[in-house]
Amino acid sequence: MAQSSQPISHDAQGVSAQSVALITVLLLVDSLHFIFARLVLPYIAPPLSVLYVLGIATVEVGLYAIFTRKLRLIYLTRHWKMFTAIGFCIGVSTMINYQAIAYIDPGTAAMLGKTTVLFGVGFGIFWLGDRLSRLQIVGSVIAILGLVVISFQPGDYLRLGALLIIGSTFLYALHAALSKRYTQDMDLVNFFFYRLLFTSAVLLVIVAGSGDLGLPPSPTAWLVLIAAGTVDVVISRSLYYIALRRLNMSIFSIMLTAGPVAAILWAVLLFGTFPTGQQLIGGIGVLSGVALVTAAPLLERKLKRTSVRTIPENHDPRSYTKKHER
Repeated sequence: MAQSSQPISHDAQGVSAQSVALITVLLLVDSLHFIFARLVLPYIAPPLSVLYVLGIATVEVGLYAIFTRKLRLIYLTRHWKMFTAIGFCIGVSTMINYQAIAYIDPGTAAMLGKTTVLFGVGFGIFWLGDRLSRLQIVGSVIAILGLVVISFQPGDYLRLGALLIIGSTFLYALHAALSKRYTQDMDLVNFFFYRLLFTSAVLLVIVAGSGDLGLPPSPTAWLVLIAAGTVDVVISRSLYYIALRRLNMSIFSIMLTAGPVAAILWAVLLFGTFPTGQQLIGGIGVLSGVALVTAAPLLERKLKRTSVRTIPENHDPRSYTKKHER
């Protein structure tokens, strides 16, 4: 039987096996962000390493856009100011992540990285006109308490690492809000390429201005940087956007909260590091709160449907009023 090309209504039919496979691969790849940051650190210091990682990804996506004849210069001339702002947010955010990994283990960093959802909700309310439900307020409070537990650790280094990650997630959420507001008319290939191009340009200015511009010191460093640019940027973000378009937004966001679990497993296997008990408790709070924030719309729709089903079919909503009017 030929498979229908129409998108499946995940709200009504659940998540298909194909979508589960897609999100599983995405989680494995997406969880490598802080792992690559840790792998790169011994060979080349940030922000130079970030410049090469994003630059390599820019070249790869640019070649794809040129060979497929999808590249359009009109987006460059029309939206260069917006792309400059987005490039600054992503460039500085990624640079902070690579720097923070020197002070905090990848698993804890991945848990803190999910706070971008909370900042995204905040931008949605105060800038894009979204509304926050009661369940989302509760989830936000739980996640913030988790942040407090992680951030206020004994020792300056862990505290500094946590604060750096939180600042990074704020900038990344700001880039998402800018993208949501100003890039709705743009196809994915052009948006992705110009986002990478301007991010690399911003990083080049920062690195050149600091006097740290140079070549990777060894062939091994080149291999790690190429792997990071290809896997952590090109493949990871491509899978992210594909899954985002195929899955219900609430289901997609909830599934992504499992990413830190994979990051912790990668960190244990590769570096032998594991979050402390306090970090795990705070991380569970963060992930639980974020899951509740993203699941709230879905839960509230189900509660409304349940309440509608409990009302008898012959029930007259005016009967209560008529009875008391007598």
